[in-house]
This record gives sequence, C-alpha cells and structure tokens, in this order.
Amino acid sequence: MSISPDRRALLRAGAAAGLLASIAPSAVLAQSGRTLRILVGFPPGGGTDAIARLLAEALKDELGGATVIVENKPGAGGQLAAQALKAAAPDGNTFFLSHDHSISILPQVVKSPGFDPATDFVPAVGFATFVNAFAVSGGTPAKSFNEYVAWVKGQGGKGAVGVPAPASVPEFLVKLIAEKYKLDLVAAPYRGSAPMMADMLGNQIAAGVGSIPDFIENHRAGKLRVVGVLGGARQAVMPDVPTFAELGLAGFEDVPYYGLFAPAGTPRAAIDAFSAAVAKVLAKPALRDRLTAMGLTVGHMTPDQLGQRERAYTATWARIIKATGFVPQ
Repeated sequence: MSISPDRRALLRAGAAAGLLASIAPSAVLAQSGRTLRILVGFPPGGGTDAIARLLAEALKDELGGATVIVENKPGAGGQLAAQALKAAAPDGNTFFLSHDHSISILPQVVKSPGFDPATDFVPAVGFATFVNAFAVSGGTPAKSFNEYVAWVKGQGGKGAVGVPAPASVPEFLVKLIAEKYKLDLVAAPYRGSAPMMADMLGNQIAAGVGSIPDFIENHRAGKLRVVGVLGGARQAVMPDVPTFAELGLAGFEDVPYYGLFAPAGTPRAAIDAFSAAVAKVLAKPALRDRLTAMGLTVGHMTPDQLGQRERAYTATWARIIKATGFVPQ
C-alpha cells in the first residue's frame, strides 16, 4: 500500500516528536549556536529585568551550548513585549518573562491590547510568587503607613503616588486607599519601576506602589521605606512591615506570580524541556537564595500549574476591577 506525501510528513513529524520527548530536557534546548530569547516588557534596572537576567545567566550554564539573552521591549506595561511574543515563531526559542500585569490585568483594562493570553500564548513555567508593597521616599517624614496618611491630610489631603504602569494593580490599590482614607490621591503612571524608583530616590514623588523586588535593596539601604505589603502574611524579608489586612484594607491576599510564556503553537516537548531546565536551576541554592533575597517566594510551577495560577488570579482581579467601576480604555 502506497503512503501519500501528506501521510509521510505526518509520520516523520510524529517520529521526531517521539525522539524529542525521549531526549533529556537540557539536551533538547542545548544546541551550539542556538539562541533563546527572554522578552521583558520593562526597561533595564527594574525588578523584573534583574530577575530575568539572573534566570538567563543560570540557564546558560544549564543549557550548555545555547545562548540565552534578555531582550527588553519596554512600553505600555509590558504590552509591547507581549505583542512581540505573539509575533514570534513558535519554535521554542522565544519566551516572555512576565508577572501578573501583562498576562492577567492588561487584557481586562485595555480594549485592544493586541494579544489574548488564552489563545496567543501558552504557559511554559512558573518560578515565583511575590507581593506588591507601598513605599514612601526618603524625603517623606512618615515612618509608617498611618503616618503617611496623616502627613497627606496635613498637606490638604492631596498627593501623588507612583505606579509602574497605568491601569495596573498598583493603580487600583491607590484608588482603594484614597477611597478608604478619604484622600485625594492621584496615581502617577511610569514606564516601569526603574524610572519610578529614580523619582522616588530623588524625592520627586513622595510615595510609590510596586513589587517587593523593586523596593527591597533601597529599603534595606534606608533610601526609602516600605510601609505596607499585600498578601496574606508579612514577608520574611521585611517582617516588621504590616500587611494591608492588618492596616484595615482586606481583600488583597491573593498573591501575583512570575512566569514564562511561549507563543501558541510551540511544541509541548519544547515547553516541557524548558520547564524542566528552569526547575533544575531553581533547585540550585545560589539562584534560589538570590531570588529569595529579592523578596520572591521561589517555587517551580509546571505549565499546567502556571495556567491554573494565571486563571485564578485573573478571576480575582476581574472582580476587584469591576467593583471599582473602571472602564477599559
């Protein structure tokens, strides 16, 4: 019986997939001359960029002959990097390292973001969760969150709070704080945490909301003060800082995530191999300790586990965003 050309092509593809699955995960990705790109939606110098570079360096050692580069595509809260991922070839060579904002929040607050995570991306691997925090600049006299509230009221009840991106979790937090404490707070959006931090360190803005990794080093150095954190418990890296639930603003216990995503259509064997490689580097104390010191709760999530985490977090914030009355722009 003759076999059609199409049937032969399918058989060859199936055999190749079987062979790929039988090879050790690191061998699938470690090819001399091969370049893996990790897209980051924020400029160099911020927390997400620093995390991406640590992970890329560790993966270079794990993947042998492969080159791993971080490619910054800042703008629109990660929207440009997400669009670049959608346009990338689904060949297992391009991944998007993102926290919750670009994946779970942007599609809910922007009418036409230019991508749909549910159809354009596939979860590759999760590697950490974290919490957002409220910080005051060194030039602000407040030493606690309640002192900050009192200080703003003493300034006529008006103030500006920096956020790393418009229509983000930090911006919604600013709105809710303003409502609860009857303050006239304006969220001042930046193109990422790095320029926001520069203005905070220069005392150009009195307060900001961002992730623990954005603030941790300057908090330790006394250049700014983290005065409140989200999440269900105080953070081990700053145990003296209360949660917002302790401060009377409950409902923010669900913590955001960090993960890597690939273009839809990327072979599952390549996804699984990449996930396994990340799991190996996360198990190494040197990387794990550095990420933990940045304020991350490190833990490997398989593609399916990351997908579940993404959907749950998206649903949580869909309820909060709807409750604020926010209209997608």
